[in-house]
Amino acid sequence: MEKTWLKQYTEGVPHELDLDPAESLVDIFTNACNYHGGQIAYSSLGQSLTYRELDDLTARFATWLQTEAGLSRGDRVAIMMPNLLQYPVALFGILRAGMIIVNVNPLYTPRELEFQLIDSGARAIVLASMSAATLAEVINETSVEQVIVTDVGDLFSFPQRLMVNFILRHIKKMVPRYDINNAVSLRSVLATSPAGLRPEQLSGADLAVLQYTGGTTGRAKGAMLS
Repeated sequence: MEKTWLKQYTEGVPHELDLDPAESLVDIFTNACNYHGGQIAYSSLGQSLTYRELDDLTARFATWLQTEAGLSRGDRVAIMMPNLLQYPVALFGILRAGMIIVNVNPLYTPRELEFQLIDSGARAIVLASMSAATLAEVINETSVEQVIVTDVGDLFSFPQRLMVNFILRHIKKMVPRYDINNAVSLRSVLATSPAGLRPEQLSGADLAVLQYTGGTTGRAKGAMLS
């Protein structure tokens, strides 16, 4: 079969990736951070994160999950947010802590969210503040013990951070009121997390993600991805 898509690759992009030195997704991630430190890893709404910054933020989040959140290796941690810079921070932080990602559609209704949290056995969730009211309706029916909330602009620089968060919350009214006991902000977690990530020994066979199907032919099912 002719690989016609290769014609779209820009000069310098390899046709194949050599993954032999990597034992897991975490190895691939940390190798990329070490090799590309000063280069941009992610951009969103005019704000960027370099690989070096991403390495630091994910290590901080992973350390917090290991030491402050009351979680253990193999625990399920849900992520419920749109395309924000906080998403890769949460995703790779969870993996580096040796825990399992449960992606949740940020447009889910309370009933859909409740089912997925119960079915996956998630003990923690990282979510955008726009979805927090949905979680508040069902959290008592789930096994979720730890809630980490982020505002859209939390990883933006000052003063853009304050402006974006103020507009979304107070002008566009996109953040409904919610009441969740002991919820913490991702921004404060990243600012106060202690140093000293305890690297987990992971292999390519370890479970990394529970990715739920769309549920178009019945209830959504969690596909187990290593």
